[in-house]
Amino acid sequence: MDTNGQMQHGAQPGGAAKADNDAKMRRYWQRNLRYMVVLLGIWFVAGYVLSIFFVNQLNAIRVGGFPLGFWFAQQGSMYVFVVLILAYFLLMDRLDKEFDVHE
Repeated sequence: MDTNGQMQHGAQPGGAAKADNDAKMRRYWQRNLRYMVVLLGIWFVAGYVLSIFFVNQLNAIRVGGFPLGFWFAQQGSMYVFVVLILAYFLLMDRLDKEFDVHE
């Protein structure tokens, strides 16, 4: 405490623990954001690049009698989205347990 009866900045009880926890949470959110950026990048490639921009090139390949570009735009991108949801769930479950913020 200083002469005015107020606590000095560095002398707070639990200040070091709070700083450690804040740093831990920053690392948690950085990893979370990294996961989201990667998964959203995959989503963009599957949903837009392959399904829209490269549809003509993919249509040269046939799968089950249908052009691959048509199949991917209609069904394949949905499968990718479901896999991305599962991947995000598994990644976040592991991350939550690693940083001890799981339920």
